[in-house]
Amino acid sequence: MVVPAVSLALLLVLALLGVSIVATAARRWSGIARTIYAACVLLSLGGLATAVTCLAGAPSVSELTLPLGLPWLGAHFRLDLLSAFFLLIVNLAGALASLYALGYAVDGLTAGRVLPFFPAFLAGMNLVLLADDAFSFLLAWEFMSLASWALVLAEHEQAETRSAAYLYLVMAGLGTAALLLCFGLLAGPEGAFAFAAIRLRDHGMLSTILILTLALIGTGSKAGLLPLHAWLPPAHAAAPSHVSALMSGVMTKVAVYAAIRLLFDLAGPPAGWWGAVVMIVGAISAVMGLLYALMQSDLKRLLAYSTVENLGVIYVCLGLALSFLANGMPAGASLALTAGLLHALNHSLFKGLLFMGAGSVLHGTGGERSLEALGGLIHRLPVTSVCFLIGAAAISALPPLNGFVSEWLLFQAILQSIGLPLGFLRFLAPAVGGVMALVAALAAACFVRAYGIAFLGRPRSEAARTAHEIARPAQIAMGTAALLCCLLGVFPGPMVDLIGTVGASLGRPLPAEATQGWLSLVPVAPTVSSYNGLVLLLFIAFSSIAAAFVIHRFASDRLRRGPAWDCGYPEPSSATQYTASSFSQPLRRLFGGYAFLAREQVIMPEPGDMRPAMFRLVWRDLVWDSLYAPVTTGLTHLTGRLNTLQFLTIRRYLSLVFGALVLLLLALAAWR
Repeated sequence: MVVPAVSLALLLVLALLGVSIVATAARRWSGIARTIYAACVLLSLGGLATAVTCLAGAPSVSELTLPLGLPWLGAHFRLDLLSAFFLLIVNLAGALASLYALGYAVDGLTAGRVLPFFPAFLAGMNLVLLADDAFSFLLAWEFMSLASWALVLAEHEQAETRSAAYLYLVMAGLGTAALLLCFGLLAGPEGAFAFAAIRLRDHGMLSTILILTLALIGTGSKAGLLPLHAWLPPAHAAAPSHVSALMSGVMTKVAVYAAIRLLFDLAGPPAGWWGAVVMIVGAISAVMGLLYALMQSDLKRLLAYSTVENLGVIYVCLGLALSFLANGMPAGASLALTAGLLHALNHSLFKGLLFMGAGSVLHGTGGERSLEALGGLIHRLPVTSVCFLIGAAAISALPPLNGFVSEWLLFQAILQSIGLPLGFLRFLAPAVGGVMALVAALAAACFVRAYGIAFLGRPRSEAARTAHEIARPAQIAMGTAALLCCLLGVFPGPMVDLIGTVGASLGRPLPAEATQGWLSLVPVAPTVSSYNGLVLLLFIAFSSIAAAFVIHRFASDRLRRGPAWDCGYPEPSSATQYTASSFSQPLRRLFGGYAFLAREQVIMPEPGDMRPAMFRLVWRDLVWDSLYAPVTTGLTHLTGRLNTLQFLTIRRYLSLVFGALVLLLLALAAWR
C-alpha cells in the first residue's frame, strides 16, 4: 500500500510532536538530550526525503481532509510542489541544526528548557507548509510562533532575554492579526476559508490594496522586513545558537512561503503596482539591514541584521516576478522567481552555517561574542574557522559559491526589465539593480570585518587565547553545510531544475536549463548569459596556483626570510590591531550620519593629564525612535487612562456591552 505524500508528511509532524512530549516527560533522564536530537535528525531526514520525492516525480499534488478544526470546514492539508520545496528547506536545515545540537546543546540547565520545544518548533514549521485552509494555516502559524518564543526565552534569568522574548511575542501577535484580516478579505463574506475556494474569488481595487498591505505586514513581520524587523536581532541574539540557526535560516523562509502562497496563488492575478511596492520594501530592507550589521560588535546581532538584508533580496526577487507577471512577461517572472526560491534555499544553508559557527565561538570562548574581545581564533578553532569562512564568502555572493548563483540570477532578471512598459517600473527595476550592487559590496565589507576581526590577528582577550573547538557532531554539521554551499555553487543545475517544477506548478514554468548541459545555467540565451560553476572553479584554482608559482619562482632570484612587517609597531600587542569599530569607520562616516545620525566623540585630555584618551560612538535607531517608541509611549498612556474601566458599576458595564453590540451590528450591516 502506497501512503500519500501528504499523509506521510503529517505522520512525521505527529512523530515530532510525540518526541516533544517525550522530551517534556523525561527531560531529567540521563542521555535524553542526545536521544531527542537524534530523533529530530532522523525525522527531519524523513521529511527531506518526502519533499525530494514529491519534487522529483511523484504525483505533484497530494490532498487530505481531516474532521478537525471548524465544524463546517474540517482541516485541509495539501502537499504540492511549492510546499514540497519549502519542506526541503525546513527539513534539510532542521537535520543540520539537530545534528549540530548533539555537540552543542546536550548539557546544562538551558538544554533542558530547550529540549521540549525544539521538535515542536520543527513540527509547527512543517505544519504551516501543509495547511490548505485559513484556519489550519493560522493555527499552525501561531503554534510555530509560540514554540519559537519559548525557545527564545530559554535563558530567562537575563533581563535582556526576557525583553527580547516579550518584543518577539508582540510582533508575532501583530503578524498573526494581519494574516487573520488578510484571510478574512480573501475568504469574503461567504467565509470560504478553504484555499481551493479562495482561489475562485475575485477582488476589487480596495480589497487588493488591503490584501497586499496585510500580506506584507503579516509575512514581513516574521521575515524581518523593515520596519518590522525590531524583534529579530534581540531574539536571535538571545536564543541558543542552534535555535538561532533555525529561526534565521528556516522560520524566515516559512514567511517567504506564506508571501508566495498569498500573492502568487490565493490572491489571483497581481495588480500592476504590487511588484513596485514589494521591490521597494525589499530594497530598503536589504540596504538598511547591512548598514545595521556594520554598526554591530555583537557577532550574533551582526548575523541577525544580515538576515534582514537577505530577506530583502528575496522580496526584491518576488516583487520583480510580480511586475513581470502583471505586464505579461512570464519568462522574466520565471527567472525572478527562480532567483528568489534559490536564494531562499541558499540563505537557509549559509546563514545556518554562520550561526552554527557563532555558536562554536561562544562554546569555545565561554560565551564571548563581542568582536572586540575575539581575534586569533583561526589557530584555536581550525574547523570552525574554515566553515565560517565558506559561509562568509557565500553570503557575500563570491563565486563559485551558492550565494553568487542566486544573486547572479537576480541580476539577469533585472536586465530583462528593459522589456517592461515605459513608466515607473521601467525606471524602478534598474534603480533596484543598482541598490542590489551596493548591497553586494556592503555584504562583502561586512563579512570581511566579521571574519577578519574574530578569526584573524592576535587574541584580544583571555577567552580568545584559551578557546577550544566544539564537539565532533557539531563540526560534522558545519562541514556538511559548508560542503552544500560549495556544491550548490559549482553544480546548481539539478536544484534549478527542481525549482523549475515549482514554477510550473504555479502556472509559470521556468526556462529550460538543459540547453548547455547540466553543468551550465543559461537563464536567457547562450549568447546573452551563461554560468558554469565548474569552469569558474577550475579557472580560479588555476589562476591562483599560477600566480603563486610565478611570484615565488620569478619574483626574485633567491629566497629571503625576514620578520613580518609590523606596521611600525614592534610590540606584539593586540592593541595595535584594527578593532571592529575602526574597521567599519569609513563606511560608518559615509552612511551612518544619514541612516543613524551617528556621531563620533573623541575625548582627549590636556597635556600632562594622565587620564586615557577615549573614543565614543553615538548612534540612534531611527526606526525604533520614530515608530516604536511613540507607539509604546502612547499605549502606556492609553492603558493608564483605560484602567478606570476596572472600577465601573454594573449599570455602566452593561451600557458598554450594549453599545459595542450595536456598533458590531452596524458594521456587519454595512459590510453586507
